[in-house]
Amino acid sequence: MKKVKTNVLRILEQKHIDYETREYDYDDEHLSGQYIVSQVDLQADEIYKTLVLSCHNGYLVCCIPILEEIDLKKLAKVSGHKSVSMIHQKDLFNVTGYIRGGCSPIGMKRTFKTYFQEDMSHMNKVAVSAGKRGLQVIIAPEELRKCVNGEYADVMRRGK
Repeated sequence: MKKVKTNVLRILEQKHIDYETREYDYDDEHLSGQYIVSQVDLQADEIYKTLVLSCHNGYLVCCIPILEEIDLKKLAKVSGHKSVSMIHQKDLFNVTGYIRGGCSPIGMKRTFKTYFQEDMSHMNKVAVSAGKRGLQVIIAPEELRKCVNGEYADVMRRGK
């Protein structure tokens, strides 16, 4: 089987960042976080989803554990904005170059301020989308943060 190469993987190779990949089967009915956890041999808190949000002067990116929810007020506060909101799914490709289920913090069309849930900083490895549905890239959190010049912050909703 041919190895899949995405722009995310090419960028990591150009920057000499070590990574692994995990492929899994998907379809439009199976893009949920719970499904991905069941398909990828990692703990749920090691798999991060990439969210894209709008703010008064553009867009922000945020990565949180796949089964968790973002706290929009916390993100607005740490990013210095009055408010932030999720972008519409139909706008995702035009803003990032990625589609739902394949959005990665690495290799977006433009560079956006990126925040990673602070819990990530204590982990040995995390997985994010490799820029394609059905493919996750596993990387050291600090390498990921540095790759996109991101920041750690507490942006996750607690105590559901």
